Amino acid sequence: MDEDDTRRLLVDLAASLFARGFSVGSAGNISVRLADGYLITPTNSSLGRLDPARLARLDAGFAHVGGDRPSKEVFMHRAFYTARPEARAVVHLHSTMATAVACLPEVAPDNPIPPLTPYFVMRIGRRMPVVPYFRPGDPAMEPAIAAAARDARAALLANHGPVVCGASLTDAVYAAEEVEEAAKLFLLLRSASPRRLTEAQIEALLVAFG
Repeated sequence: MDEDDTRRLLVDLAASLFARGFSVGSAGNISVRLADGYLITPTNSSLGRLDPARLARLDAGFAHVGGDRPSKEVFMHRAFYTARPEARAVVHLHSTMATAVACLPEVAPDNPIPPLTPYFVMRIGRRMPVVPYFRPGDPAMEPAIAAAARDARAALLANHGPVVCGASLTDAVYAAEEVEEAAKLFLLLRSASPRRLTEAQIEALLVAFG
């Protein structure tokens, strides 16, 4: 896929997320790795109203070299790309259910949403830790996100929202959608005693799907 196709795909996927309520207003940001740099959504832009030609272009060192001014949370994306060289895209949303879980003080910080379905394991992996709270745009968040990303493909930012990576732009969006559905199931079942996947079942999924 060339850069023009990648730009159009990012805009289409972002619009789909916005239309289905995964982001509101100017919340959220998406990036994708190119052969010689990155594309990222501009600062203060709506995921529902992006222009492919105006996406921010970053060089391989994350310096802004074209398009509109990039999201103030470039560091969040850089943390994932640096910690996980296989990552080709990063999606950060303020989706309702995942953000609700990120606001609960009693959830386990190392894995707040237990693996209830195979699709959580297939899209997210074994765990999704909570990164302690930092104000939005605070670059001090970067090392904390990088530490979480070294052992996980997704994280919940406390009182903020989810951030996930994927092996492609489409995979990263699918993973972000799966985080929201997993959070919804978790909140629906909190007062029950749901059957969880066993360690053997989780391991079999990881072997089969990576």
